[in-house]
Amino acid sequence: MKIPELAFTTTNWDEVPPTRHEGESGHALWRTLNIGDIRVRVVEYTPGYVADHWCDRGHVIYVLEGELISELKDGRVSVLTKGMGYQVSDFGDAAHRSSTKTGAKLFIVD
Repeated sequence: MKIPELAFTTTNWDEVPPTRHEGESGHALWRTLNIGDIRVRVVEYTPGYVADHWCDRGHVIYVLEGELISELKDGRVSVLTKGMGYQVSDFGDAAHRSSTKTGAKLFIVD
């Protein structure tokens, strides 16, 4: 990842307006900053959220609250709780999708 030229910047995530993204069930609220080709987000999944697609994009994900279930298309499943995260590159492994039974709040860079 190459961060483009950017002055030192602070972000109050509570002031970044959320956008709603429907899942197969539940929804996600994204608070997003775009910096060149990099997207930085705080994402909140409602309880029962299941993504409506399989994703091949690379991410660095950190779980701030709740429990995230990350399912890979080849059948592997990882359960991540507060303080855990994962990293994967673009097309770096089997496609993945997120879900949560209880809800989750994540910090994501992709």
